[in-house]
Amino acid sequence: MTELIEQPGEYIGRPSASLRGIVIRYRGHRMGGARPTKVTLPSAAVTVLLGWGQPLTIHSGPEKEVSPGPWPAMIAGLQTAPMLAGFIGSASAVEIELTPLGAYRLLNLPLHYLAKTVIDPDLIMGAGWALNATEQLAATPHWPRRWQILDTLLTRRLSDKTMAPSPAAAQAWALLRERDGAVSLRDLTLATGLGRRRIQGLLREHIGLPAQTLSRIIRFHHALAVASTGLNSLANLANQAGYHDQSHMNRDFRALSDQTPGKLLDIMHRAPARNSTGHIQSFNDFALCIPAGHPD
Repeated sequence: MTELIEQPGEYIGRPSASLRGIVIRYRGHRMGGARPTKVTLPSAAVTVLLGWGQPLTIHSGPEKEVSPGPWPAMIAGLQTAPMLAGFIGSASAVEIELTPLGAYRLLNLPLHYLAKTVIDPDLIMGAGWALNATEQLAATPHWPRRWQILDTLLTRRLSDKTMAPSPAAAQAWALLRERDGAVSLRDLTLATGLGRRRIQGLLREHIGLPAQTLSRIIRFHHALAVASTGLNSLANLANQAGYHDQSHMNRDFRALSDQTPGKLLDIMHRAPARNSTGHIQSFNDFALCIPAGHPD
């Protein structure tokens, strides 16, 4: 039997039918050597990372206190600032990208505990879960088989007692997405029939962040999507993406990416997002350049 030699690159997998609406996609990486430090933009997805070989090294990013350094496995909740991280040597890794409501069910805890931070998966999934999962993934070089392993592990997790999302939280989240973030808190109260405080509490529990912050993140990605159509005027972009004015857009872009709109769009045009079909946001795949003066 000929041994399959794993080649460097990126590999995309889709979950089984039973996990649709929970898992957005699986994303595999094989690094033959050091991978340049990259910036991951905030997005409306929860990510589980499992790696073997050299671990991912986080340099900066999460707003809540996180120790910089190696993270062989982690769960990252919704972030409100870009994260700077990279691999210092040869490694393989799998990312499980979850919808927020799917993460609420799968992880069985309020998502505000994960917001703006990263944690060890074993703290949620149980002692030894990450090592067991990683050993199974590393034991086969076949990416389709790895997706099957992940399907089994996650489906088993769902077979235990899980929390069902609140219908009102699901309705509010759907409205935020359908309107590309252009939703006020008053809109959410009218749509759900609940008070402001109750809506904010449900969104923090089920998604991780308050309504206004979620609107900013979703509108930011909508602006990138609009810009990808070839729109070059920043004033027109601000108008079409639902910002009050260009200054409003500038503030949000700087807060969420550490870049001006012009700079970020230039990066986007030079390195468009890949493999984004069916993703909540196409543009959290950008690998931005390392800030000037930052060590590799």
